[in-house]
Amino acid sequence: MTEHQLSGSCLCGRIRWRARAPMRAISACHCTQCRKWTGHFGAFTSIALADVDIEGAADVAWYRASSVARRGFCPTCGSSLFWQPDAEPRVSIAAGSIDGVSGLSIDRHIFTADKGDYYAIESGVPQFSGDD
Repeated sequence: MTEHQLSGSCLCGRIRWRARAPMRAISACHCTQCRKWTGHFGAFTSIALADVDIEGAADVAWYRASSVARRGFCPTCGSSLFWQPDAEPRVSIAAGSIDGVSGLSIDRHIFTADKGDYYAIESGVPQFSGDD
């Protein structure tokens, strides 16, 4: 987890977020949904909902991507911002939305069985075929 508070936004700045607690390391998700939603693999950190402030939260557009989670994005610029599971009071935040230096790094690759054939996953970081 990072020791400093992070903040970020969508591309146009309509939606901004600020963490009030440390965020976990980044998970790289290679599932088909993340690849189609982001244009590559998804890279997300995570925080408890109670520890993040979202300015413009009422403007976030949510897409019900599955029966277990929803995905939040900016309706103006289209930036992929959030992945929120139904069963947990957490939100995953797109690493690409972080402002400045994050101090975070990828600590695992998940859903590697679904990865695209056009790229390789670097060695030395744990890989899981599912969400193990």
